[in-house]
Amino acid sequence: MKRFTYLFVVAMIAACSSIDCPVDAIVQTKYQIRNSDGTELKLIDTLTIVSARQNGKDTSLIDPTLYNKGTNISEFSIPISYQHPEDILRFIFTNDSFRETDTVWIKKNDIPHFESVDCSANFFHDITDVRYTQHAIDSLVLKNSLVDYDKKTVHFYLYPKTRN
Repeated sequence: MKRFTYLFVVAMIAACSSIDCPVDAIVQTKYQIRNSDGTELKLIDTLTIVSARQNGKDTSLIDPTLYNKGTNISEFSIPISYQHPEDILRFIFTNDSFRETDTVWIKKNDIPHFESVDCSANFFHDITDVRYTQHAIDSLVLKNSLVDYDKKTVHFYLYPKTRN
């Protein structure tokens, strides 16, 4: 009887440990920085990205920072919201001689994603539209509209303006 109880406990522990929740369940958009000829470009300016607050109730003057002071980068990833049909991002480009800010609006449909009742709730997204100002950004091109756990998928090509 003791042996049966031991085997039962071991079987229950093994059964409970087989949950397939993703270890790194972060849903992010990935951006690659490109030249006008389409080749990869390393950004020499410092880039900071903040999320503009959208709930008229928040009186904070500081927006949440999503990406802070990236330099010499050719790509970066930032999270996407779960609760808003449109994300509003401010891309702040700085160097010793200038500071330019562009606003990017990303419209999306949220797609509930279910793994298991034991896993946290998550959403994937389908990007439906992108608009942006053009102070330091020449163009922002949507490459892949589905945003999920895949960290390798590039969602946007960012083409900065060239300066003399």
